[in-house]
Amino acid sequence: MSFKNLGLQQEIIQAIEEKGYKEATPIQAQAIPLIIKRHDILASAQTGTGKTAGFTLPLLQVLMNTRKNGHSHVVRALILTPTRELAAQVGDNVRTYGRHLPLKTQVIFGGVSIFDQIKRLRKGVDVLIATPGRLLDLVSQQAVDLSQVEILVLDEADRMLDMGFIHDIKKIVNLMPAKRQNLLFSATFNEAVKKLAASILKNAQTIEVAKQNAPTELVSHMVYPVDNKRKRELLSFLITTNKWEQVLVFTRTKHGANRLAEQLTMDGIIADAFHGNKSQAARAKALAAFKSGRLRVLVATDIAARGLDIDKLSYVVNFELPTVPEDYVHRIGRTGRAGNEGWACSLVCVNEHKLLAGIEKLLKQKIEQKLEPGFDVDPNIRAEPIRNMRSALPVGRRQAQGPKPQSNYSPRRHNSSRPKTSTKPRFGHKSKSK
Repeated sequence: MSFKNLGLQQEIIQAIEEKGYKEATPIQAQAIPLIIKRHDILASAQTGTGKTAGFTLPLLQVLMNTRKNGHSHVVRALILTPTRELAAQVGDNVRTYGRHLPLKTQVIFGGVSIFDQIKRLRKGVDVLIATPGRLLDLVSQQAVDLSQVEILVLDEADRMLDMGFIHDIKKIVNLMPAKRQNLLFSATFNEAVKKLAASILKNAQTIEVAKQNAPTELVSHMVYPVDNKRKRELLSFLITTNKWEQVLVFTRTKHGANRLAEQLTMDGIIADAFHGNKSQAARAKALAAFKSGRLRVLVATDIAARGLDIDKLSYVVNFELPTVPEDYVHRIGRTGRAGNEGWACSLVCVNEHKLLAGIEKLLKQKIEQKLEPGFDVDPNIRAEPIRNMRSALPVGRRQAQGPKPQSNYSPRRHNSSRPKTSTKPRFGHKSKSK
């Protein structure tokens, strides 16, 4: 369906055309008219389907429809996201599609100077994109007034709940007018998301454009059985032999990401780590280097499984399988986007056989396995238990915060540094994720 038939004004259509888009995706075609008509929305869409534009475009239209002459730039729309990267990405979308509109946009998150953000907020803002912890910090300093919010958007709601933001979300909701429009977007409709939706949404329209937890059909899957101690050797072999470029590799822990990135660089494969213990500046530089091709491999924790939009990313590698099957879907969702084919491989040791079974049950299919010659599995090695990383929600919250900004980008220097340990209490009154 053409964007011209969805009720968007000419200035927004112009920005869409300048971006090179002509036809709306299914999530956009369904969501845009409903949002413009001021319905609350509960939407689920497969990653890479254009859901960000699905709520930013009609949000801008609603703000223009209700804009008053002589309007001062108070916060009229609030978009909450779980991570800094997703907040920045959503902010880019709002600015791109609203470039011809008299609306001001600001993005706020932790890991950078709060004082600079306060200065920008004083200049006025119509659309505010924020992570929950930093937003509450700014509210406590009376730098943000949410009393006139007309539209609330919860993006990646399931991820926010996974990261322990439920109490922050409730505090933020209580700061806004009871009469407002609510839009909740989530990759999955699990019970926690449904409970949150029931407490916030009113007479909501439900949109589900893809099967729940379904991976993109454009992604090919492969499992390489390998002993745990030889995973790094196999990964280096596969990347070098197959001449893979721009490879996104997932590990379960921050320390594991640091160690693997350093080892790959020592193998002659330029790599860097990407996780919540890195400052926003270091993460942004690593991501920019990866997108530009200066980095061949980006080794990430699950903080990168949502929100990162990397054009035509061909390869995703699970160096370690996630402990929660749904996270596999989010990880591989970084490839096979926007009609492009992708390839996802997993290096699976004996410890991970049960995790693999859980993933295959979710996918409702067996993943093809390939034994790489020279990397035969030792049948005498016994499986050892893997701790469920999801069991400690405060860890996820600290991922969203990160440390203070660091210096310039250097793969070897950052990778060799030890992860920092937060000294803040896990559930103290002031222990907010930024």
